[in-house]
Amino acid sequence: MTTITSAVMERRQIVTVLFIDIVGFTSLVDRLDCAEVRALQRDYFSAVSTVVRRCGGIVEKYVGDAVMAVFGAAENGFGPEAAASAVQAGLSVQEALRGRLLAGRFPVRTRVGLATGEVIVDPMAAFDGGYAMISGSVVSTAARLQAYAPHDTVVVCSATRDVTDTLIAYQELPPVSVPGKSYPLDLFRALQPQTVPLASVA
Repeated sequence: MTTITSAVMERRQIVTVLFIDIVGFTSLVDRLDCAEVRALQRDYFSAVSTVVRRCGGIVEKYVGDAVMAVFGAAENGFGPEAAASAVQAGLSVQEALRGRLLAGRFPVRTRVGLATGEVIVDPMAAFDGGYAMISGSVVSTAARLQAYAPHDTVVVCSATRDVTDTLIAYQELPPVSVPGKSYPLDLFRALQPQTVPLASVA
């Protein structure tokens, strides 16, 4: 594929990016055999990806214990419902994992961060039913928010809160200063949908 053709296939649009990881994953797996780590990851990734897809998202990548998902990346565009579905996915994943023993043995706690902003979407770089290339600073913002989220919470940036404030109830948290950002990040904890849930988890 030529550079020109590749550039034509890419598009610029707004999306919501979700990051989720397991609290204390490194210390947990240090005590486990690699086969046990694999069994834990397989169960965890399956639970997360099932919820993400039911809520209309795309799993972009798995890294260690982290899952990155994208909402609103379809060609028909982005709207408040896509962002609210991303928030609902975060809440639903935590509900699905609450009290569950992964691989039949391991209880886990998670934290979720979401950010909304402009990216370049490359639909030709698809894998696992998703986009292998979402480029934009919103990706690092979502990852940073997830890293600073209190345990067992879903936190979002101000842009996500603004676009979903009639659909999701939020609690404002103190802003956080993170490495690499020249300004503090506003933080809002998602509490619950204010309307009928956008997706259900079996």
